[in-house]
Order: sequence, then C-alpha cells, then structure tokens
Amino acid sequence: MPDLHTDSHTDSHTVLHTVQENSSNPAHDAFVEKKSEFIGNICHVTTLDEAVDFVQSVKVANPKARHVAYAAICGMHGAQLCERMSDDGEPAGTAGKPILDVLRSANLTDCVVTVTRYFGGILLGSGGLTRAYAKSASMAVAAAKIVDIVSCISFACNLKYQQLRMLQHIVNQVEGVIDSENYGADITLNISVPTYKSEEFLLLVKNAFSGSVVPEVLCRKQMVL
Repeated sequence: MPDLHTDSHTDSHTVLHTVQENSSNPAHDAFVEKKSEFIGNICHVTTLDEAVDFVQSVKVANPKARHVAYAAICGMHGAQLCERMSDDGEPAGTAGKPILDVLRSANLTDCVVTVTRYFGGILLGSGGLTRAYAKSASMAVAAAKIVDIVSCISFACNLKYQQLRMLQHIVNQVEGVIDSENYGADITLNISVPTYKSEEFLLLVKNAFSGSVVPEVLCRKQMVL
C-alpha cells in the first residue's frame, strides 16, 4: 500500500503531545502473536521527510523482517497537521491505519511509529493483524516519554518597572512563559502565550495598563511544556 498523506483537523483548544526520544534512541517494545514478532518503535520528528528517513533506517536494521508498517503525524492544529501511513504489504487498512489511530487517540504529533513484523508462518487474518499492529503501536507509545506541545504566539512588551509585577501575574494567568528579559531605562519582555489564550492575554493587558503597554507580535511557534 502506498503512503497516504492527509490533513487532519483537530480542535484548536486540544493540547497535543509529542515524545522526547530521538531517531537515534527511539522508545520501543515488542511482543509475539502466533509466532509472529511485532516490534514497535517511536521517536520525535519535525517533518514527514524525517519520518520516512527513520522508517528506512528501521528497514535497513531489519533486513529479514516481512513488513515495516508505520504512521506519522507532524504539525499543529487544522490544515497544518499532516499525516502519513503505510501498510508495507499487509492487507489494506490492517497496519498503517491502526497505528495512525493510536497516535490520533493519544493526541500525538511530531512523531513516527514503526511496527516491524517478523512473520512466524501463521496467518492472523484482517482482524488479528489490526489488533496486533494497534497493540504494538500502543506499547511503543507507553514506553515513550510524553510531553505537552502547544501552538504559541510570541509577544514583545515594553513596560515600566512598576508595571512588571502585574504583567508577570497576567502571564501566569494565561499559562504563558517569559522567554527573555531586558532591563534598561524601561523593561522589554519577550513572552510566549498559548495561541488559544492570546486574545485573553491581549484583553487582560489592555484592561490592566489602559493602553500604556501594547504587546507586539513577534512570531508563531510551538512550545513544549
């Protein structure tokens, strides 16, 4: 089955997660079902091309494996969140899709899961394959270190010293992070705020400082919590 590339649409308020393990040290687990060994690996990636590279490395490391199915998700909410999967020769829908469903249900992004199958000579049937690939993917996810990842907007704020404590309170209130501080005649703070809290942040700043502090948008980014 060829790779499938789709756009996924999640609620922008949903907190997504990723894994800390990288491609050189993926989290993994394995089990045997009717003499077939299923080995699940998961690691962090930032692009679908990186995911494909990892899949190829798993195939090279397992030349005698019958199948290396996988699924990957990258990006954030809406049209920016992209998916790819492959059954790698298993019956259509019995390998890549169950792996992808595990990633979706766990709200994971920027990661890839491979499931390597060493065939044991006993056919599992479509239902058995679907359950086995889902189980292997779930075991790999359970073995990984999971962290939260949210879409953020970075703001620059210029303020007076006497305004600092109030702004710090507002940042905490909207679950933001102060990335940098520059102290001179005035103070300049660079602040990251979750995108879904950005309107609340701007309103709180406006009400607290009556327009004397005006946050300037610097960029959009992702933040690991």
